[in-house]
Amino acid sequence: MTALPLSARRIEKPWGRRTLGEGFDPVPSGSPPVGEIVFESPNGAADELLLKYLFTSEKLSIQVHPDDSAARARGMARGKDEAWLVLDAEADSTLGLGLSEPAAPEALRAAALDGSLEALVDWRPVRAGDCIYSPAGTIHAIGAGVSLVEVQQSTDVTYRLYDYGRPRELHLDEALAVARPQARPAAQPPLDLGDGRIRLAAGPAFQMERLDGACEGRLSAPAGTAIWLLPLGGPAELDGRPMPLGSAWLVPDSAKVRLGGEAQILLAYPGGVTLPVWQAGPS
Repeated sequence: MTALPLSARRIEKPWGRRTLGEGFDPVPSGSPPVGEIVFESPNGAADELLLKYLFTSEKLSIQVHPDDSAARARGMARGKDEAWLVLDAEADSTLGLGLSEPAAPEALRAAALDGSLEALVDWRPVRAGDCIYSPAGTIHAIGAGVSLVEVQQSTDVTYRLYDYGRPRELHLDEALAVARPQARPAAQPPLDLGDGRIRLAAGPAFQMERLDGACEGRLSAPAGTAIWLLPLGGPAELDGRPMPLGSAWLVPDSAKVRLGGEAQILLAYPGGVTLPVWQAGPS
């Protein structure tokens, strides 16, 4: 079985943008801005992970996601770890990850209600190339002026703690039940795995790598899982087919594919599995 192209779905958001960057048509004048482009499998296969682009013109809500255990206790399939690969960022762009100082649940509730929570978040400057893994339970927010690729566990559960006075529902009880305010995830420097493979981030739910440069060789998905591929730059081919910017692909369980071209390609696959087999060179 060969790789499957994923379908791209645009999601309009008031905090989105009309200029989305290379690989995407601009949003027509008069149409609502686009905040997300989500990639979906046309046949519903391999829904463990989800890839999307995000484009922000405003700060997103301060929020938190449950882990697998908390999500399943509420009847959901899984929780939500996520990670972000920053593609572009304005000079003053930031991303909030954890709190600057630990806070008790009732102090967090009060801060969410009086608006002081924003000042408690640990806002970090971001720039193109940064990759951040955010485990479930981490209080976080994506700032304005950022374009990024998000890899996440495939679920739509989000608990909002604070939304800057916008008229949207908050989920304080649910959020405070799963938040780990002491958690400030450590940075994960890129790790060179050899043969042009760079590990960007690794966590219990999934891992992310980047193939750099001469992406010539064969890639094999581990048994029992799949690999998600997303081109980041340069001409790339997958089994002889072009991989244009703005596309994403799924390599099914145990499938083997041939990559080619001078490119950068993002790989994502579930955590706790054997690493994908990469055989560099012509074949």
